[in-house]
This record gives sequence, C-alpha cells and structure tokens, in this order.
Amino acid sequence: MAQNTQRIGWIGMGRMGYPMAERLLKAGYDVSIWNRTRSKAEPLAKIGGKVVDKLSDLAGMDVVFSIVAEGKDVEEVYLGKDGVLSGNKTPGVFVDCSTISVEESVEIRKRLKERGADYVCSPVSGNAKVIKAGKLSSVCSGPEAAFKKAEDMIKVFAPKGVSYVGEGELARVCKIAHNVMLGVVIENLIEITLLVNKMGVPRHAFLAFLNNGVMGSMFTAYKSPALVNLDWTTTFTPELLRKDLDLGLGMAREMDVPMPITAATREVLQGHFGAAMLQKNPEEYLGKDFSALMETMALAAGMKLTPENKPVPTGLE
Repeated sequence: MAQNTQRIGWIGMGRMGYPMAERLLKAGYDVSIWNRTRSKAEPLAKIGGKVVDKLSDLAGMDVVFSIVAEGKDVEEVYLGKDGVLSGNKTPGVFVDCSTISVEESVEIRKRLKERGADYVCSPVSGNAKVIKAGKLSSVCSGPEAAFKKAEDMIKVFAPKGVSYVGEGELARVCKIAHNVMLGVVIENLIEITLLVNKMGVPRHAFLAFLNNGVMGSMFTAYKSPALVNLDWTTTFTPELLRKDLDLGLGMAREMDVPMPITAATREVLQGHFGAAMLQKNPEEYLGKDFSALMETMALAAGMKLTPENKPVPTGLE
C-alpha cells in the first residue's frame, strides 16, 4: 500500500515500544530499529525489522518515533553527541510517544526546529497488553501538517483512537492529566477493594460486580487480576507514576488550579516508597507494578493479604 512506503525509524524497545514497533512491521511498514540493548530488538528482525547499530543510522528516515523513560532520554537520543542528529542528515518528522514534561518538550521542539525537523508529541494510553489487544489510543500535538504525515502510522499502533488536540505541547498536558487520573483511580480502587474485603467480601467477587457495572472501565478490568491474585508483574512502576503526579501538580500550581485529591494520592504513593524500605530488596520491589501499592495500603488497614488464586478476565481477551 502507498502509505507503507515511508521509511520509519524506531527508538525504544521497552514494555511499550516493542509491541508498538511490532504492529508497524506487521502492517507492512519499513522499520529500522535502535535500542540501547540491541538484543531486545533482534527478535523483530524475524518479521522484517532492520536493527541498526547507531542512532545516526536513522537520520535518513522519513519519520522517527521514540518511546523512552524520561525527557533527558529523548534529548539524548535525538540531540546527544551520538544521537540521530549527530551527523548531517535530518529526518523530516520526529514523533515522541514518551511521557515527559511540557518544559522539556518545548526545549526539544526548539532545537529540532533549528535543525529543520518537525516535532509531534504522541503519548499513548495503555500498556503492553492493551497494545496487543488493539485497544491502545494516542493524543497528538504539533504542526498539523507534520501530524498528518504520521497519522496513519500512529493509527497502526493506536487503533482505538488518535486525537489531535492542537499545536505545541498540548498532548503532553493531556497525557499528564491522564496519568494523574490513573494514580487517583488505582488508589481509590484499592481503598474500596480493601474495605469490602476486610468486611468479608472476596476481592474477585467485588471487582466482578464493579467491572460489570457503570463504574467499571477498561482500566479497572485489566488491573483486577493483579488485585485479586497479588500479581505485581510490571506494567508501570511506582516511580514513573510518582513522576507523573508531580508533573500534574506542578502544572496545577502554575495555572492556579487546586488539585487536593491528586495531592493526597501523591502522599499515599510516597508511603509505598517508605514501606518498600522494609523489603529484603527495596529496589527490586519498587520495580514491580504500581498496583503493589495495595500491599502498603493493606498494611495501613491492618490486613495481611493472600492471593485468591481465581481466574479473572482482563477485558482484553
């Protein structure tokens, strides 16, 4: 198909980046991939991915996508001494799917513009399981013409919906607001689940009722197996959630918008970092999923949790 003739560069083979790039390859796109640990990208070579050794090998691509942990990482892979722009060539469009601050994004946009490249922010909503189920969504901002060039590609890994919200960094604002809600919802979901559990209701039964009702959502459904069976396989870490809550609170202070519920959520999450220090390996424990906050909140409630060992649907089947 004609739209698949554009050459794509992809940076980042983490929990999200790998399945997103995989979807582009399966859709027939020409994708060249760089990852700090090359071995994580090599399995995609079996379905046509071109694994490159240097970021500068992506400089000749039409569109370069990235999804990395922090703003400093985006800056490094684009503009660092060994970054994509370390040579003389410049891709026409950069699309970043990471969750970073507005200030960091503004600076990166400015420096890319100086090199003649357009910059589209395209953070996403979901996790690796959501991607595989074809239910990922994205919010985008930047020059509309540049967005149009990348829109069909973005829709491949975000088929649930791609929302263009305007120029500049507005997509960053939307993603930070999204993750603030994620933090508030997981805390409240844990609170009410612990309450009914302590009063005698099995967690799996309560969450089935919730997810079948008007208050259920894709998020509450796919987090339910973790809360029922105490499976803290990582989808998103407490550290990343804390970062996003801080970004949201920072924006709110700047705009004089009170966010008392978010502030309380942030402090409860901070308690999880303190409780982690009581674990045999605090660093390893904090690398687990953010839903492990349930153990800290159970401790505060005087509860000792055990897995219910029940099969629980995720809603993504």
